[in-house]
Amino acid sequence: MSRRDDHLSDDDRILWNLVARSARPLKGKTAVEIPDIVEPKPEPPRPAANGVPALATKPKTPHVAHSLDDQTLHKLKKGRLPIEGRVDLHGMTQDEAYSLLLTFLNRAHASGIRYVLIITGKGSSSGGDGILRRAVPAWLSTPAFRHLVSSHDHAARNHGGSGALYVRLRRIRP
Repeated sequence: MSRRDDHLSDDDRILWNLVARSARPLKGKTAVEIPDIVEPKPEPPRPAANGVPALATKPKTPHVAHSLDDQTLHKLKKGRLPIEGRVDLHGMTQDEAYSLLLTFLNRAHASGIRYVLIITGKGSSSGGDGILRRAVPAWLSTPAFRHLVSSHDHAARNHGGSGALYVRLRRIRP
């Protein structure tokens, strides 16, 4: 059987990073540093070809994820709109959950999926709010997710209630 480390899919790479971070080095060995997943930085604007500086353009307003409209939320709750994908973040650290969520939403968006369910869990049984329950909605408004997420809202009780989120993904621009 041949080794094909250079052809890992994004899911395989994330899974490997999750496993590698949970492993402890053998006695007398040092731990190997595992790099975080780095997102590409946007390119700076290029000067015009004729040497004349480009005109200053008004910066685009950032896309901000809003709440789902009432009609869409009602259809999702009643099952009239299909939830085409779901991801469960239970028991993960913030780093693991962030990486998995970003990969999941990128793949769902690329596949043309419109509605997904993100299960964060409700938090600890000691009555405290869950870390992921608070963090995921904030993540959805960050630049890494803005181009993917159109809107989001808390799920209905039958889909996880306050421990889950409905997310509408943006349409793919031709």
